[in-house]
Amino acid sequence: MKVVITDRSFDDIDLERAILERAGCTVVDPRSKDPAVLAVAVADADAVITQFAPINADVIAAMGRAKAIVRYGIGYDNVDCEAARARGIPVCNIPDYCIDEVADHTLAFILALTRQVVPHATKVHGGGWGLATGVDGFRTLASMTCGVVGGGRIGRGVIRRLVAFGGRVLVSDPAVAESAIREMGAEPATLDRLLVESDLITLHCPSLPQTRGLIGTANLARMKPGVLIVNLSRGDLVDPAALVAALDSGHVAGAALDVFAPEPIPAGHGILGRANVILAPHIASVSPAAVKRLRSGAAELAVMAIRGEPLPSVVNGVGAGARG
Repeated sequence: MKVVITDRSFDDIDLERAILERAGCTVVDPRSKDPAVLAVAVADADAVITQFAPINADVIAAMGRAKAIVRYGIGYDNVDCEAARARGIPVCNIPDYCIDEVADHTLAFILALTRQVVPHATKVHGGGWGLATGVDGFRTLASMTCGVVGGGRIGRGVIRRLVAFGGRVLVSDPAVAESAIREMGAEPATLDRLLVESDLITLHCPSLPQTRGLIGTANLARMKPGVLIVNLSRGDLVDPAALVAALDSGHVAGAALDVFAPEPIPAGHGILGRANVILAPHIASVSPAAVKRLRSGAAELAVMAIRGEPLPSVVNGVGAGARG
């Protein structure tokens, strides 16, 4: 039995290898995002684990006997789920490994924006003292309306944290019951209302055809002047050119982004070098416990798929063992 780990941001795969080899699997680790390389590597794989590599229709078509594609992470937009469904290959994610980490990181970003943390730290490190921004750049969460787009596991973690600061929290997610939102101390809202009324908008929804480019020219224009934008979900939810233009005009007062389109951010991009923009390299999910859970969970799912056991986190509607 062969398991291919297409790519990874970890220094080694010792944890995965121990789990997989104990189950009798051989591990292949090409560390490539090149679809041509991957098509060769996965041809005889019994399971495929992937992080950021594009597992497109051509790569999936090359899979001769794969019983599952497992994504290191919650999102799975780098995998062509429909192509996998057509081949009867389950696509699995790790849906619960970093809920608190990303929710904490969201609040860190929000507080850094509203309390002007980064410009002042930079000023002091540079030998300065006193205010690095105007007084009007400081905000207080208790007096703000914060809009949360997406009420899944991470979104709910963010909602609970924001409610504790005493401000007004609007939540837009048609898949979450209004009663459940109210029980958390927040207000259910349509996306239209959230965009118009929020002082700060934070995104916690998946990358889907209906959400890609959600924060674009039209929706930005509907937001309050001086709005703050936070994105720790998927980079393609935000149109980067539209965001840069809104920052240039001052309509958006600041942004905090752990994700971007594309990643890494190209040198010289207009989002770079701005004092009112906080950037991180897609690391909000990181903690020792979360990384361990992610890696062991991916390996364990691959083993379960090979054994024909029911899979707990299939995202494309294909049952375990659908392929012979």
